[in-house]
Amino acid sequence: MAASEIRAAIFIFLQSRTPPDLPGGPSPERSMTATQTSSDQTSSYQTSSYQTLGGLTVHKQVASLPYGQGTAALARRLDRQRGVLLSSSFEFPGRYTRLDMGFADPPVMIVSRGRSMEMRALNTRGKLLLGFIAPALKAMPELEALEVKPGRLVAQIRPSTERFAEEERSRQPSVFSVLRRLRDVFGHADEPHLGLYGAFGYDLVFQFEPVELRLPRAEDQRDLVLYLPDEVLVVDHMAGATTLHRYDFTVNGQSTEGMPRDTPADAFRPGINAQPAESDFGPGEYAAMVERARRAFERGDLFEVVLGQTFAAACSDAPSAVFDRLRKVNPAPYGALMNLGDGEFLVAASPEMFVRVEGKRIETCPISGTIRRGADALEDAENIRTLLNSAKEESELTMCTDVDRNDKSRVCVPGTVKIIGRRQIEMYSRLIHTVDHVEGTLLPERDALDGFLSHAWAVTVTGAPKSWAIRHVEAEERSARRWYGGA
Repeated sequence: MAASEIRAAIFIFLQSRTPPDLPGGPSPERSMTATQTSSDQTSSYQTSSYQTLGGLTVHKQVASLPYGQGTAALARRLDRQRGVLLSSSFEFPGRYTRLDMGFADPPVMIVSRGRSMEMRALNTRGKLLLGFIAPALKAMPELEALEVKPGRLVAQIRPSTERFAEEERSRQPSVFSVLRRLRDVFGHADEPHLGLYGAFGYDLVFQFEPVELRLPRAEDQRDLVLYLPDEVLVVDHMAGATTLHRYDFTVNGQSTEGMPRDTPADAFRPGINAQPAESDFGPGEYAAMVERARRAFERGDLFEVVLGQTFAAACSDAPSAVFDRLRKVNPAPYGALMNLGDGEFLVAASPEMFVRVEGKRIETCPISGTIRRGADALEDAENIRTLLNSAKEESELTMCTDVDRNDKSRVCVPGTVKIIGRRQIEMYSRLIHTVDHVEGTLLPERDALDGFLSHAWAVTVTGAPKSWAIRHVEAEERSARRWYGGA
């Protein structure tokens, strides 16, 4: 069998909470708290039931576990089972806190490529949920076709024949139309953890940016992989608390209660033959690409462009081991370990908030300006002074933030977009960054997905003007970006 593939990526994350346009919905009916006692520990759990906006009955159980329990075991479990672990191991007052959350064995998996989206049931619980999802999708005008098969739904999103203004780009037919529909039918204002988790690939931007694709795309490339879990582990390091959230669902009188939660294994398979490290550029070729970009700057075609280079090397270590080492040597606010199935794993540690939406507040933290850490506090201080005195680093961050503010202006109330932190210092294990903090208030008719799409993809991984930078990246890079630059 082919070896598995670990993609170690530094990429940006979407953090989205309760959709701001959802009505409150029916309040959960709380039942009495029960307590279970074992010989070695005491764990309490609370149960509740509620109905989602789409009419799905959800039965929820929240168990309190000993602090810190479960994260390491979950990471090892992801070496063989599909799932996601998100980890923040960095603190910044008012911005980042240490938190772990994740799951394995989700009942439903969502995969898209181009304008085709497939929803797969990974166990009998998932099959019951697909029976709830199918009727909700059938009436969608954005769909060209919906194929219903045992354990699978395949949706074809119709291509847009209309011209959309920049302010409306997030509402044209796309795979996000389906995600918005799923959000609506599963949504409940008081539910913070039941949702879709996974990876958004770079190529999703081409559903909104009409760019001719020059680079070949591998047959196994997927633009999006998301999971709907029925069990979520949450470790709040600030509160010193660990909770396990378990969900059962009732569809047309049939409940998932008692159905097994296991799913088929998709285990990491290390390569048998070690391969030499390789790059998609030969010696001097990347520098030549940079020179071509400089000529584009001189012509006025671009102000900035972020050009990538892909490196590959054989890896025999399990994904959880790679993730653990990365988290130790590079603590970051946005870390991830994902088993995406089909032998593909993502390991990530990113310092950059892409988009965060809470209620109607949308915020971002563009990063531009970097210098190495010093050997001691005195050298750190000297390096910070050098960084802050750099006109080049200041102008680059200013440009990135200007583009970011324009992105927000498409979906925010006029006059609400503002910089609340300018050239703030964030210190990581090896690097020091300058960061701006930008916020705005979403328009009443806009939601978190609009905020996400108005920023796709961040200027700090594409360039400016953004649409022209995306074209330049496609014309100049050697490999499709896949997950790099996504969220």
